Amino acid sequence: MILVESGLYIGAASDVKDLTKLSSVGITHVLTVDSEQVALPTQFITKYVRALDDSSTDLLSKLDECVEFVEAGKQASFSVLVHCHAGQSRSAAVVTAYLMKTHRITLKEAQSKLIHIKSDVKINENFLDQLTLYESFGCEVDFCSPQYKQFRLQNLTERYTDLKDLPKEVFAADPGQIQSTEISYRCRKCRRTLFCGSSVLSHEVGSGPAAFPHKKTAGPGSGHHAGCTSYFIEPVRWMEDALLGVLDGQLLCPKCSSKLGSFNWYGEQCSCGRWVSPAFQMHKNRVDEIKHVNISALK
Repeated sequence: MILVESGLYIGAASDVKDLTKLSSVGITHVLTVDSEQVALPTQFITKYVRALDDSSTDLLSKLDECVEFVEAGKQASFSVLVHCHAGQSRSAAVVTAYLMKTHRITLKEAQSKLIHIKSDVKINENFLDQLTLYESFGCEVDFCSPQYKQFRLQNLTERYTDLKDLPKEVFAADPGQIQSTEISYRCRKCRRTLFCGSSVLSHEVGSGPAAFPHKKTAGPGSGHHAGCTSYFIEPVRWMEDALLGVLDGQLLCPKCSSKLGSFNWYGEQCSCGRWVSPAFQMHKNRVDEIKHVNISALK
């Protein structure tokens, strides 16, 4: 168990078993980030976040509540212990997030600060990627952002080997069944509403023709970067029957069955050259964008 700063310690599962030592340094709050919860006497205020030290673990969605737990303990002039099994990866990722948010420093600075204090810290690459995303959010997770939704979908492909077991919350609400004032997209053939603007997952434009080795790129205009001819979106509830238990296939309109695009849980390449994974691709020439106008505002 090592002191990171006043009121904050980082440690391993073995540290939690030494109740005498916990009391001697004034530990009152214990945050466990591990595969199993540790039973502690009721004198301790505890929080448990189930997390494996592997690529399937979504620690990002828990970072804000972990930071709040640590802050609450410290603000009350108590001491907080953050621990995992070895005290090197999961707990280190949480403490790094805490340092980033409360000290308003970069991931690189927070990581360097923690390694200087505890030299055996070794945060796994998956958690470092999540901390990078956390940093891009300004150290507050935006669950509605395209970046978070894309991360959640990628994480699902790691966690669920059987796609029949996907949780219902993976699928966005069907805009064809609800009233909405946001931008929507309809089937060009039958006008059925298919998805909303908030379901579109933006991505950085790729390198165009250069990303497709099988295409001839020499000659005039070969340096031109092709635009995106498809929307990549989060899965919508009307897609559920087509997606569950299947790795890839076509996306058909739920009303007229015309082909709208395709999906692949392992990913597909956009026309701009960017690889998107997983991919739920709707061709722009098969849908129309509908913007809702406030009639009262025009009067």
